[in-house]
Amino acid sequence: MKLTRAISIGILIWIIGVSLYASSFYVSLLEDAEQQANIWLSIVIVPVVWFGAKLYYQNSTSTHGFRVGLIFFFISAVLDALITVPFTVLPYGGTYYDFFVDFGFWFIGLEFIATTILYWYIKGLNKKSKNKNFNYLKHY
Repeated sequence: MKLTRAISIGILIWIIGVSLYASSFYVSLLEDAEQQANIWLSIVIVPVVWFGAKLYYQNSTSTHGFRVGLIFFFISAVLDALITVPFTVLPYGGTYYDFFVDFGFWFIGLEFIATTILYWYIKGLNKKSKNKNFNYLKHY
């Protein structure tokens, strides 16, 4: 496992995720802007994590997707604790507890891990089909 690579990609995923979350406040679709931002983030985080997994697995698929997804999510949680909560939650009367027990936080964490596992599994399956002549598994 390339830990430095996983951490740096996790940071990139967090930066993109926070940027997309913040940008959703500029488009008013729902009355509750925070709920809209959470819904938006839970939708757009899947392709962002997919892109991160693609970056991580460019050369090898030897590390299980669960481990990589867990690192991506852990880095995001640490950055949320160090940056997001103190600057965007605490000033408005929220707490660390409120942020980290919220269903949306854990749902997004599940998306991080599931998306990375799915990418790892699909990439591994494609690698098998190329190496062992499983032509029926190829995607055209």
